[in-house]
Amino acid sequence: MIASLRGTVLTIGLDHAVIECAGVGYKFLATPVTLGSLRRGEEATVLTSMVVKEDSMTLYGFGNDEDREMFHVLQSVSGLGPKLAVAALSVMGAGQLAAAISSGDAKTLQSIPGVGKRMAERLALELKDKVSVFAPQAGAGEATTGTSAVANAPVVEQVVEALVGLGFSDKAARPVVESIVETDPAAETSTVLRGALAQLGRKK
Repeated sequence: MIASLRGTVLTIGLDHAVIECAGVGYKFLATPVTLGSLRRGEEATVLTSMVVKEDSMTLYGFGNDEDREMFHVLQSVSGLGPKLAVAALSVMGAGQLAAAISSGDAKTLQSIPGVGKRMAERLALELKDKVSVFAPQAGAGEATTGTSAVANAPVVEQVVEALVGLGFSDKAARPVVESIVETDPAAETSTVLRGALAQLGRKK
C-alpha cells in the first residue's frame, strides 16, 4: 500500500498531478485545494490512499491526515465511493464536513455534487458518531494565486468541464466561472476552479 509520495512534481492537471519518486512517476487524483498547493518542478510530499478494484488501482492524494481520514470515513456509507468522497472534500474540508454531519445539516451536505436529500440524510445518520474526532474548523484556507497569465476562453472551458465532471450542470457552472475569470483574467485554472466550487457550494 502506498501511503505517501515525496518527490518532484512533474505535472498538475485539474483533477490530478504526477510526482516522480526514484525515477517513477505516480499519478494521483486530488481536490483543487491539494493540487493548488503543488508547484511544477518543485519537491512536494503528498499523503495518499490507494483504491483497488478488479480493473484498476487508483491513487488519491491529500495535503493532510484529516482529509485522508475523512475520505475513508465517507466511503463507509453505502453508495458513496471514492469519486464522491473527493467531490465532498473539494467543496468542504474535513472540519466543515464533520460540522455539517454532526449537526445534521442536510442542506449544506446537498451542496456536494452528486449528493441528494436521501444521501445527505444517510451521511448525517450513519457518520454522526464517526466524525467527532475531526476538528470543527474549516479545512482549507485561501490559496496563493499563480502569476502566469492564461487566456480567458481556454480557462473557462477547462474549469467548466471539470465542474461538469464533478456533477454540476453547464448552465449553473459557466456563469460563475466566467464571472471569476472576468474579475481576475490572470488567475490560473486551479484558482478559478477553487473559487467556482466555493460559490457553487453556497448556491446549491
